Amino acid sequence: MGQYRLLRLGEQIRQEISTMILRHEIKDPRVSEFLDINRVEVAGDLAYAKVFVSSFMDDASVRRGVAGLQSAAGFIQSVLAKKITTYRFPKFTFIADFSMKDGYRMVQKLNELEKEESSSEEAESPSEKEQSEQE
Repeated sequence: MGQYRLLRLGEQIRQEISTMILRHEIKDPRVSEFLDINRVEVAGDLAYAKVFVSSFMDDASVRRGVAGLQSAAGFIQSVLAKKITTYRFPKFTFIADFSMKDGYRMVQKLNELEKEESSSEEAESPSEKEQSEQE
């Protein structure tokens, strides 16, 4: 199957699973509506698909939600197989993805460093700035 078709199929699966979570169609109490499906990577032979799940909740809640989604994987696959017609439907593996949180923390650290740098430049006296510019 072409790479572009795999990407489209992954995006369609991502949208359908997100909709199922928001509509509370998955009855497992561990699955929260605050879970977000980041991306879906479908294998070239359509045998497997990795579903990356994230949230801004604490890590333990995300892991519980992923466990709930994994236990409901058969139900999710059967519902989606009726909506999406392919010659073979992939088996889902749900994976906790903390990259959004890591990226957010990194941006916060960069902002803090930028503030420290600007405050240290302001604290420097004008005569020191003139001396450093002359050198």
